[in-house]
Amino acid sequence: MATIIITGCSRGIGYELAKQAAELNHQVLALSRNASPTQNLNLKNLHSFEFDITDQESISKVKNFVEKHWDSKVDILINNAGALINKAFEQTNEEDFLEVYKVNVFGPAALIKAVVPYMSTDANVLNISSIGGVQGSVKFPGLAAYSSSKGAIITLTELLAEEYKDKGPHFNVMALGAVNTEMLQEAFPGYEPPTTPAMMAEYLLDFALHRAHLFNGKIIEVSNSTP
Repeated sequence: MATIIITGCSRGIGYELAKQAAELNHQVLALSRNASPTQNLNLKNLHSFEFDITDQESISKVKNFVEKHWDSKVDILINNAGALINKAFEQTNEEDFLEVYKVNVFGPAALIKAVVPYMSTDANVLNISSIGGVQGSVKFPGLAAYSSSKGAIITLTELLAEEYKDKGPHFNVMALGAVNTEMLQEAFPGYEPPTTPAMMAEYLLDFALHRAHLFNGKIIEVSNSTP
């Protein structure tokens, strides 16, 4: 069974990822600022504690957990945590951009740096981005900070794949289209896409477990709708 770290697990896709992976008997570390939802699942192989991806002490707790409970071995890291601000560009200030980039770019980079030493050549890092961050995709007003940060994590993934191509792990990024989550409702109030968090989580987990070793540095667009 795989050892899997997932961020952003208090709701939506992250919650479903943690739940589904644990139900398949994998060892899962589910990380989020609110650990209660995953703790309440009462699955013995699902571990969780309160975690802030922008905080170095939280990242150190992950390292300590891996060394103590998993014999310093991580098979899969899924950077799913995300932050979104929907605000007209002229009303968006530096703090808004920084808040989003801390969660969507700087935090994942810090967590990757901490976890990579425990990952083998065949291990996989899967970063979750958005179609909105893909060059040439349809863009929407109000999402300057969010979509540009999602473009940044795409480029970071490509760079890390190149840097680690000889020693691993594999790095890939999923650019997701519309999934019916609370975050989507913040960006597009009233819009209800057909894809549920559980459906997307099933696809992402299957890729991470069974397909990712055939990819490296790739942007996989996963969308059946616009946005």
